[in-house]
Amino acid sequence: MHRGILASKEVFPYPDVLTLEQKETVDSMLDPFQRFFTEVNNAGRNDENSVVDDNTLKNLWELGGMGIQVPSEYGGLGMNNTQYARLCQIVGAHDLGLGIVLGAHQSIGFKGIMLYGTPEQKEKYLPKVASETVYAAFALTEPSSGSDANSIRSRAVKSADGKHYVLNGSKIWISNGGWAEVMTVFAQTEQLDKKTGQMKDKVTAFIVERAFGGVTSGQPEKKMGIKASNTAEVYFDNVKIPIENVLGKEGEGFKVAVNILNSGRFGMGATLSGTMKKCIEIATEHANNRVQFGQKIKTFGTIQEKLARMNILQYATESMAFMIAQNMDSGSQDYHLETAISKIYASECAWQVCDEAIQILGGMGFMRETGLERIMRDLRIFRIFEGTNEVLRLFVALSGVQYAGNHLKELQRAFKNPAANLGFIFKEASRRATSTIGLGGTDLSANVVPELQESAKKTAACIDLFGKTTEEVIMKYNKNIINEQIILNHLANAAIEIYAMMATLSRSTRSVQLNLPTAQHELNLTKALAIQGSERATLHLRKATSGQLKSENTLTSLISEKVCEENGVHSTDVIGLN
Repeated sequence: MHRGILASKEVFPYPDVLTLEQKETVDSMLDPFQRFFTEVNNAGRNDENSVVDDNTLKNLWELGGMGIQVPSEYGGLGMNNTQYARLCQIVGAHDLGLGIVLGAHQSIGFKGIMLYGTPEQKEKYLPKVASETVYAAFALTEPSSGSDANSIRSRAVKSADGKHYVLNGSKIWISNGGWAEVMTVFAQTEQLDKKTGQMKDKVTAFIVERAFGGVTSGQPEKKMGIKASNTAEVYFDNVKIPIENVLGKEGEGFKVAVNILNSGRFGMGATLSGTMKKCIEIATEHANNRVQFGQKIKTFGTIQEKLARMNILQYATESMAFMIAQNMDSGSQDYHLETAISKIYASECAWQVCDEAIQILGGMGFMRETGLERIMRDLRIFRIFEGTNEVLRLFVALSGVQYAGNHLKELQRAFKNPAANLGFIFKEASRRATSTIGLGGTDLSANVVPELQESAKKTAACIDLFGKTTEEVIMKYNKNIINEQIILNHLANAAIEIYAMMATLSRSTRSVQLNLPTAQHELNLTKALAIQGSERATLHLRKATSGQLKSENTLTSLISEKVCEENGVHSTDVIGLN
């Protein structure tokens, strides 16, 4: 898309990868999962006590909820990403705090063993974390390294005989950190740089057991939300780690960390689509029954607008999450940008949906008994952890800009020897010329049903404008584009809106083709998103190349610098004039 070209194979048609047996398997788990969260778990009590009681956790383990994706030969349920996502929806609808306990354990805690573990490591650890009540954790963050994982200071030194590493350091804000017995830990290690022949610090991933000795934890953190989850600092004091517990290759721990986060991030979209569904149900029930000025409030245009927008955002979030999960299950290895987009979109839309649900309920929404205030507190962390939305936006924009920039370099190289590259040059020139005069360009018409042709045109126009805008900013800033974060944010926001539109176009087309009972409603949701999303995407792209943006950015920098210089607000007292 950063070149104005759509590679449609992972978007159209909407994926449908589950076999009948796999659908029956996940269906058989829906009712037990639902009953667990309604009859056994008590989200309000967990939040009040800042802990999940032992009996609840015991029931979750017995249900198989802590080893959903672990292969059955290791004691897990053996479900794929799509099946996992479906169960995540139930978790998100009922208790995000307990969801963090579950997710930190399997989405990232032992996910590294699933992805990079040797047969011996899998044989040793997966049965424990799947069914033997052994909790796992992912230990990456340190006081000096949040989003910048390469700046970690924990260090592991290899013994002279090469049989083990000795780890020292600490990690902060580790979910399950107070009780995890198995942890995926990242530390600096000295490695030979093959290019220079010198020793250089590189991050290595380790499987660390608390039983190794020297592993201790601080008191649970007191948090705004997700109080039921255990979040603690973890300390490593001369922890002796056997060499066979290196996870992946030595010196490639950063790659391990990134891929664990990328592969687990899709679950957040599915989880939060379930949370949004719950918020909508609470808001809808109130709108259907609350009478003001002699009318039920569901008849008021303002309330209708809120309910419609809430449902549009939920539909888009869910469509993205299951498109990504099913693509992963079909063998796609290139889903990292999509999972980043899904995480950003889901975390921000869920906040909006919950906020609007509270507004629809009015004063009642502010009361604890509705559960919405707990959901709002729980939701706030999702825009921060597993990659802040700000950093992920830069990742989305810069990854695409790099791809588009490389193509421009290829074109420039072709012009240095035009005789040998005439085919490439003419093809590119033709594409640009037809796009400029309104011909050619992206055409989604063959991918959608007739009812969505107009929506497809709006989305296609955004894709074309996106490619032109990306090229324009690359030509203007070249390598300095990396320093233009506000421009990059606009590009990322446009990419997010476009992907949301495509996901819903694809899903609602499938619904029509299958003649599903919800097809007409899904068409309406998709059409509305195309109108709203295309307007937002176009605005972002215009701002990215606007002449006023430079002036705005200059003022923004000046204001920010002065505020930081003064450690806060800097303006004259209105009354005292001093």
